[in-house]
Amino acid sequence: MASSGFWEDKARAAGLSQELAQMKKEVERWSKLAEEAKMLTELMLAAAEDEDLSQEINERADFLEREIKTVEFELFFSGKYDKGNAVLSVYAGAGGKDAEDWAALLLRMYSRFGENKGWKTKIIHEHWGEYNGPAGWGIKNATILIEAPHAYGYLKKESGVHRLVRISPFSSQSLRHTSFVLVDVMPEFVAPEEVEIKPEDLKIDFFRSSGPGGQNVNKRETAVRITHLPTGIQVASQVERTQERNRELALELLRSRIYRFKLEQQEKERQGVRKEKVAIEWGSQIRSYVMHPYQMVKDHRTEIETSNIDAVLDGELDEFIEAEIKV
Repeated sequence: MASSGFWEDKARAAGLSQELAQMKKEVERWSKLAEEAKMLTELMLAAAEDEDLSQEINERADFLEREIKTVEFELFFSGKYDKGNAVLSVYAGAGGKDAEDWAALLLRMYSRFGENKGWKTKIIHEHWGEYNGPAGWGIKNATILIEAPHAYGYLKKESGVHRLVRISPFSSQSLRHTSFVLVDVMPEFVAPEEVEIKPEDLKIDFFRSSGPGGQNVNKRETAVRITHLPTGIQVASQVERTQERNRELALELLRSRIYRFKLEQQEKERQGVRKEKVAIEWGSQIRSYVMHPYQMVKDHRTEIETSNIDAVLDGELDEFIEAEIKV
């Protein structure tokens, strides 16, 4: 980083800076664990003469056990970008108003999951729905950046269709309704050399940032939408104040989505299965959330389930995420 010209390649410099920050945090973590282990050893030696130390010994032992389990779990994060930040998007599918409300609920669920872990979240893009429901204004699609060590490793297998069954808050007859939302998770940063993006393959549109109900937040067209014509992948950014910065951020998101798209294609080819577009509707869900006639959340890949749907929607996802990562 001290070499001349390091910052000329901004994308490479950003990646290496993030890698250095992660390494420093890892060193700090192990230093803390080593200090705790040393302190625990000294307390256990001193306990032979002072029985009042038993409570402190148990507390420190419990802390070390939890931390070591976390370290062991993170051994599953062997992917190239598993240790980095994650970009999570939600897309309302079949279900109309209910699907838009469901997308808002899921976005809140993942934000709460991050908050529970002390992670930072940042909204990159929001395309609001037309109706105000139980979750607030509905969402047609939205993207958030989750900044934390191993955020992508934790969340990457949340990608897929999520199904909700409930009494529709939009039904005057209180009818049961099923709605679907696609969750898409990708790494924040992918090295430029991994994905070639040709200028002629891009369609770039500029538009005004807006809030719920069509209220203009920005009178200038600073928001950017980029479509990758060969794959049909589309990304957008409206969080930055300038058009150029939103364009740079959208290109980074596009590179990440193309990278993940390629990985999925390679995996399908290895399994001898033709890559098909996921339909955000019946028969394609990875997890179901049922509020009526009973309460249950069930992951269809691991068979993990719970009846405490309120806790899950409030961000308590660890049991589901850990089970899927270990498969």
